[in-house]
Amino acid sequence: MDKAGSEKSIIALEGWLQTPAGVYMRAWEQSCLDNLTADIFGYNAVQIGMPEIDALAASRMPYKLLADRKPRAAREQQRAVNLTLDYTELPFASQSIDLVVLPHVLEFSTDPHQVLREVERVLIPEGQVIICGFNPASLWGARHVLRRVGGTSFLPRTEELISMPRMKDWLKLLNMGATQSRFGCYAPACRTEKWLHRYAFMDNAGSRWWPYLGGVYVVQAIKRVKGMRLIGPAWSRKTAAAPSAVPATNKRREQQDG
Repeated sequence: MDKAGSEKSIIALEGWLQTPAGVYMRAWEQSCLDNLTADIFGYNAVQIGMPEIDALAASRMPYKLLADRKPRAAREQQRAVNLTLDYTELPFASQSIDLVVLPHVLEFSTDPHQVLREVERVLIPEGQVIICGFNPASLWGARHVLRRVGGTSFLPRTEELISMPRMKDWLKLLNMGATQSRFGCYAPACRTEKWLHRYAFMDNAGSRWWPYLGGVYVVQAIKRVKGMRLIGPAWSRKTAAAPSAVPATNKRREQQDG
């Protein structure tokens, strides 16, 4: 997918998020992100993409930023974008951000690997990233694949959907270990609120009986830096060296007595 195609896909996502299925998905992701971000501490947090959801609403960090590829004025149920950027070239200093949230950014990027590399670069050691994605191994994903063989499209147009195992592999290659993962939105690919409501029981049943088949997933990972270790305080070294002075003093006294 070229850059123009990517822009069209993001526009398609914006429209899809206003449909009953999009509202249903946003409600689940908002609840999930609120639970995850409330317990992450630090100073600087950035949400990249998808202003239709407030991924940092529950975060207690003092500096929170919403960034996207294009400026958007504040509208009803949507916040204004604070910073415009290219997903593949983040304008932040290396090791300066405590938390980055990517809600459905990688599916619509022309180079998702580079986006993740940039996220790894700007995160501090032990910094965290949270990623939301569509699950190809789901009823929604199956419907999305069928569009290529003549079926109708349900999800907005993307180059490809990234499975959770594949996403975890990408993160692992960048020394970012997944710590939590969740699936949600188990209802079939229904376009109307009426039918989504009828299948509401599947959210409880799905999380119990077929937990990996939710329409969307959320992955949380921590940036690990190899070779890092805590250094003890300087006084501990002085304490350790003190006993070696005693024998020297005793030896001097023995020479004087002799």
